Amino acid sequence: MYGLLVPVTPTALKTKLGIAEDKTQSWTSILLALYSAAFLVFSPIFGHLADRAKSRRWPLVLGLIVLGIATALLCIGTHIALWIVGRLLQGAAVAVVWAVGLALLVDTVGADELGQAIGYVSMGLSIGVLAGPLVGGVVYEHGGYYAVFGVAFGLIGVDFVLRLAVIEKKDAAPWIGSSSPPELHRECTAGCVVSFTTGGPTSTSQTPEDLNATNHLLQQLATLLRSPRLLVSLWGTFVVSLVLTSFDSVLPLFVEEVFGWRQTGQGLIFIALVVPHILDPVIGSLVDRHPRSSRFLISGAFICATAPAVCLRLITTNSLHNKILLCALLTLLGLCLAIANTPLMLEVFLAVKAKEATLSGGQLNANRGGAVAFAFGLSNMAFAAGSLVGPFFAGYIRQSASWGTFAWALGLVLGVSSVPAILLSGGWIGKR
Repeated sequence: MYGLLVPVTPTALKTKLGIAEDKTQSWTSILLALYSAAFLVFSPIFGHLADRAKSRRWPLVLGLIVLGIATALLCIGTHIALWIVGRLLQGAAVAVVWAVGLALLVDTVGADELGQAIGYVSMGLSIGVLAGPLVGGVVYEHGGYYAVFGVAFGLIGVDFVLRLAVIEKKDAAPWIGSSSPPELHRECTAGCVVSFTTGGPTSTSQTPEDLNATNHLLQQLATLLRSPRLLVSLWGTFVVSLVLTSFDSVLPLFVEEVFGWRQTGQGLIFIALVVPHILDPVIGSLVDRHPRSSRFLISGAFICATAPAVCLRLITTNSLHNKILLCALLTLLGLCLAIANTPLMLEVFLAVKAKEATLSGGQLNANRGGAVAFAFGLSNMAFAAGSLVGPFFAGYIRQSASWGTFAWALGLVLGVSSVPAILLSGGWIGKR
């Protein structure tokens, strides 16, 4: 839903909203950034609420209803104000999905298989973000403006049915009998903490006053942000998001100007970035078997991504050689981001568990599974911040300087980010 309108927006701004030609690049970047701004603001809020909520399903359904309203506003919008409101509501709806959805995943999947499960989620995220422009471009050119929104509402309808069909692990416990963990059948009092990933309730020395203090949002945030391992995973997530969304604002316009490609070509070029992400579950399974590999996968991916990013500056003329080179470079860049993405998401969960292991109370939050949903909310904030900065970063560098300068800047960000990744991913490199 984020990327579906990427190839539609430049043309719609001119034909439906009456935006001047010289303002198209600016408004394209602004609308992408508004979506990310709402995502950024609401992610920690919904993450905190998800840790306290008794059900994961209904917040997901509510988020989808908001997404439907947002899509309707964009569909009928003939004024820029409606597009602004629509993009803001889309961002808020996605914040619900990622904060609550990832927490639901942690509730359901055992710790030993979490990497592979997150790999599938990461694959869904990456393919969705990058395939959106592909589907939107092809459908728009061959079916028209409203056909794109027909696809959007169709996806929302399928998603609505799937969310209503969700059965949470705690609700399934009476049906699966003795095979379910015993902690799912009982309520936890102030003197115990339920951990869905470590095997059951454990007695702690926390008092009700301690629990109330620990549950305080700002104190919880301060505790999490004192983890360098979590901070570096948030930075890595920011960088991956920045790189991915940078292309959303400049790649369609670039291939149109240099190669003369219309919406279909502008959408198809994103396949090069999409295809490598089918490896995300494989990467997740590898991290499950070799947890220490995260450090080398993340830092190595950032280092290796630097070269294809910088080499994008070589694409300057409309020739077959340049078209092939562009596809190859985007594929290599997509492969590197695929290698980094899943370990980064898993690191958020592992960083929280490592931080909780140092606390006397055992958990940062006595509700449900600790502070996992809140930490994923912070991860979503990082991703949202990257997608907020990315369109402006790419759009304005290319507009004020050149495509080549944008390529250099992208390579610089990736290269510099490899340093904290190798030092702090999985914990400080000097600590056994």
